[in-house]
Amino acid sequence: MKIIIVENEIYLAQSIASKLGENGFESEIYSSSKEAMKSKGDVYLLSTNLPGQDTNPLIKACKDKIVILMVNYINNDTVSQPLKLGAKDYIVKPFMIEELLRKIEHYQEYQELKKRTELYEEYINNLLKDIKTNDVPETLSTPLVIETNYQRLVDKVVFNYAQVENKTLTLISLNEKIWKEKIDNASANTLLYITDVNGLKKSDKEYLLEVLKRCDFIVCSTSEFESDFDTISMNTDSKLYDQNEILTIDDYVKFIVNSFQYKFPDTELSKKLGISRKSLWEKRKKYELFKKK
Repeated sequence: MKIIIVENEIYLAQSIASKLGENGFESEIYSSSKEAMKSKGDVYLLSTNLPGQDTNPLIKACKDKIVILMVNYINNDTVSQPLKLGAKDYIVKPFMIEELLRKIEHYQEYQELKKRTELYEEYINNLLKDIKTNDVPETLSTPLVIETNYQRLVDKVVFNYAQVENKTLTLISLNEKIWKEKIDNASANTLLYITDVNGLKKSDKEYLLEVLKRCDFIVCSTSEFESDFDTISMNTDSKLYDQNEILTIDDYVKFIVNSFQYKFPDTELSKKLGISRKSLWEKRKKYELFKKK
């Protein structure tokens, strides 16, 4: 991790750089915020007491980085406005190096968690992108039980719902041994997404139904799930074919035709399915899978 120190008091800047080096950090020193904008750092320690210099452009340019303000005093110009522009935190001079290190490590962990969250969101979106939710109700109201023939359809609906409603989601699979502890320890403000309820023992189901009375949740069940909670059905004829799904031959043919009919001509599509063009036409007619012109 490279730390850029923007400070016109050279002795102070060198002292900070020396102590950062002792703790394993690489650093560069600049006395000009304009020059510092050409640097490539992970953390910017920016003095707000640079005579004749406007530090706002640097803060704006580095808002995706970790900008920590080094201030002599706290007011709107030195702290409030820079924080609004994208600076992450501030520290008042003189300060202990241990306090500065604590802030750096804190925001380093924050950046790593942010990148990890973005990676997981990208992965989930990519995993669920081909699942169509055209027939899903536009609005949902929790708590709710959703019965479905394909869990990933509900996965996409729940993730979208949590994002739109700005709800923190906690996934709880009842295949986990610690599912009861996870429900008990969940925050009161979180939305529980509960899966794998099929095959639940009678005593466990009674416990689940009782504890859910005080929770905000969505239960996903791939079979009928009897409860006093609001229940809706979400089914699809276009289940994705993957290693976790065993499809009937008809379901498989429907999936292939639905997914690839615009990528391959009928001659090649029927060949890949191992059927004749006539048979493919008959299946299109049977399942109403005609191409849109």
